[in-house]
Amino acid sequence: MDLALLRTFVTVHRAGSFTRAAALLGLSQPAVTSQIRALERQLGRPLFLRQARGVTPTTIGDELAHRTAPHLDALVEITESGLDEESGSRTLHLAGPPEFTAIRALPALTALIPQGISLRASFGNAEQTLEGLASGHHDLAITTAQPRGGLLTATALCDEEHVLVASPRWAARIGPGLLRRKGPSVLAELPVVEVHESLPLVARYWAAVFDSIPAATGTVVAPDLRAVQQAVVAGAGLAVLPRYLCEDALAQGAMVALLDPPVPPLRTYFLAVRSGTLALPLIARAQDWLLRAAADWS
Repeated sequence: MDLALLRTFVTVHRAGSFTRAAALLGLSQPAVTSQIRALERQLGRPLFLRQARGVTPTTIGDELAHRTAPHLDALVEITESGLDEESGSRTLHLAGPPEFTAIRALPALTALIPQGISLRASFGNAEQTLEGLASGHHDLAITTAQPRGGLLTATALCDEEHVLVASPRWAARIGPGLLRRKGPSVLAELPVVEVHESLPLVARYWAAVFDSIPAATGTVVAPDLRAVQQAVVAGAGLAVLPRYLCEDALAQGAMVALLDPPVPPLRTYFLAVRSGTLALPLIARAQDWLLRAAADWS
């Protein structure tokens, strides 16, 4: 049996789509369809049920994937290990949200550079990042959305605490304890700084802490949390920021936490890879390094 046909079959099985598998393999969709049909003729059994959106493996397809995928992954690992030794340098393509990737992930991964690893980073939201990972543009993705389906697998990396903050000038207008006693209505007059017009961080905080929907609109909107932080420090208004991003400014008094809820809102980050690629030493090493580094992130 042709190993190329099996490789295509396993990729389709994991991707759930001839089109996505074609993108991962660098083939045309008709070529993938032709290879799967050739394999089905050799076996005399259908391997997939064609549907309007993708394909579903038959029981025969599931059995074949279970039996062959580990061996194909092992062959890929042998090949990649050989390339690693010959080239002396490997490149990891990492994607994730700009702030977290810049402040947390990239500094942690620079420890791998002396081992001959190069880094390439791409920034994007969760949807963009996972699409790029699925299509083979990235090796490893950091995302706040847990991927579904069999093409991608994810491991929880860390939780990020969100803090309601403002400059000392705006905090002084509210006064200590007033927000806790009267609720979010006392914030109605404060300008809001956010990353998007929909106020995703503020809305999530309001829902988790106040069990309500914010009535405000964005006064300053900038698609980077670092820009939001600087605007808050400059006195633009209130914002909801990850604690890792604003902890230095809080310690220096450049901004103030307006509330300390008993259960602060959290958001989970995941490390996502294409299924089977953790057999590759480079990707496995990077994931392990990030997981170990995350144990010290508060």
